[in-house]
Amino acid sequence: MNHEKTINYTNPVGGITNIGDPFVLKDGDKYFMYATSAATIGFRVWQSDNLVDWEEKGMAYDTGEQSNQWANGDFWAPEVIKYNHQFYMTYSARNLEGHLQISVAVSKDPLGPFKDISTEIIKQEGSYIDGDIFIEEDGTPYFYYVKDCSENVIKGKHISQIFVQKMNNDLTSLIGEPQLLLEPDQEWEGLNGDYQWNEGPFVLKHEKKYYLMYSSNYFASADYGVGYAVANNPMGPFKKAGENPVLEKDLKNGISGPGHNSVTTGLDGKTLYTVYHTHTFPEDPSGDRQMNIDRLYFENGKLKIDGPSYTEKKIMVGGK
Repeated sequence: MNHEKTINYTNPVGGITNIGDPFVLKDGDKYFMYATSAATIGFRVWQSDNLVDWEEKGMAYDTGEQSNQWANGDFWAPEVIKYNHQFYMTYSARNLEGHLQISVAVSKDPLGPFKDISTEIIKQEGSYIDGDIFIEEDGTPYFYYVKDCSENVIKGKHISQIFVQKMNNDLTSLIGEPQLLLEPDQEWEGLNGDYQWNEGPFVLKHEKKYYLMYSSNYFASADYGVGYAVANNPMGPFKKAGENPVLEKDLKNGISGPGHNSVTTGLDGKTLYTVYHTHTFPEDPSGDRQMNIDRLYFENGKLKIDGPSYTEKKIMVGGK
């Protein structure tokens, strides 16, 4: 007779503060978390055996160790995938001309050190952040990214938009023309504001459909939250879910600004968990954020999250 093993946890997890944009990579039986965490010089990395208890392992990426120091600050939103037996990090930072740009770094170890192999990969004018690499089952890589509202002015308003392009097989450059996928157009996304956001894309596939998760509203406001859109093709068109947002504030229980999520697989090898940040100080939201995890699942084609949670939850381990 099998007995499912579980680990109990309560958000936030890991005791980690002053971070943002947590991204968790599962490699074998270990987890690695990268985050906006040392924004003037690069990115720290944490390691865990169970998604709940985390140990800081130093700098995964340090601009001072790069042969071409193309950026001088605002190192944001790292993501890491395993691809062709190496680990590829995409991240954004501010270049010497003052624009935000996205680059790719590589390492043979998930702990790093990551070294740049292709810098400033988006060739259009403007500022760009929040790169997300999705590898299709046939091996085709796709790159989702954000044209940042700091320089993207449309009809007098600063608008963040999410785009996609294919990548080459080395993950060093983009192919074809950028395809606009999402921009703020749902009521919860603050459509009256002079600044509006759709950012933090993360794509996953379920039963031949593509789910593009994203965050909206200002990162340092309680209203920061997560929505999603669905498509039949990784290049779109994507249609936003009517039930958005799927993660939103719960101030009476101390949850402010849940957002910029990634998704990973649990210890049982099948249960999905979304990883996201909330404000460390809900009464004074800022760039000081903390990591949370909650179960993600699909029901009748809809993406659902058991959260944002603040009471004790269980992570399925499997076994017997």
